[in-house]
Amino acid sequence: MGEIKQALFERLFAEQGGALRDFFRWRLPRRQDVEEFVQEVYLRILRISDTDAIRDPEAYLFTVARNLLRERAVLARRERGNLDVDDPTVQEQLSDVPSFAGQIDAQRRIERLRQVLRELPPKPHAAVVLHYWHGLSYEAIAEKLGVSTHAVKKYLKQALALCRRRMARLG
Repeated sequence: MGEIKQALFERLFAEQGGALRDFFRWRLPRRQDVEEFVQEVYLRILRISDTDAIRDPEAYLFTVARNLLRERAVLARRERGNLDVDDPTVQEQLSDVPSFAGQIDAQRRIERLRQVLRELPPKPHAAVVLHYWHGLSYEAIAEKLGVSTHAVKKYLKQALALCRRRMARLG
């Protein structure tokens, strides 16, 4: 593996590692699995032979993460029918029930985030929805909104900064 390729991905993970962990925290039932999934994404990205074909490394990173979640969900559905409840690992998973207070807290944070997102200006709001919920690239968002990719990046940066400030104020 070339040193340039490795440096590119190390920088990508340094910049996006926190966002990637948050991405998995919201989507995985067990917090203990977050680091495993982050490492798997890193390994998959390191296996890429043609890094020049990646136009938007950040979008690609989250595409790999979404694909990993889909793969694991398919495997989990297949294995559900074959679970042995006496298996110690299954027992461990069954005993790891989230607390009611934790669920209430998570629901409150989600509702606060929804409120904050509703308060965003129209174009930053649209950019967030298209990028994070629909998984569109900056180029696709730019085309839909009729703006440049630079403007899309600016909208996302603005939206995330506003969300962070308002969420910190609310909670």
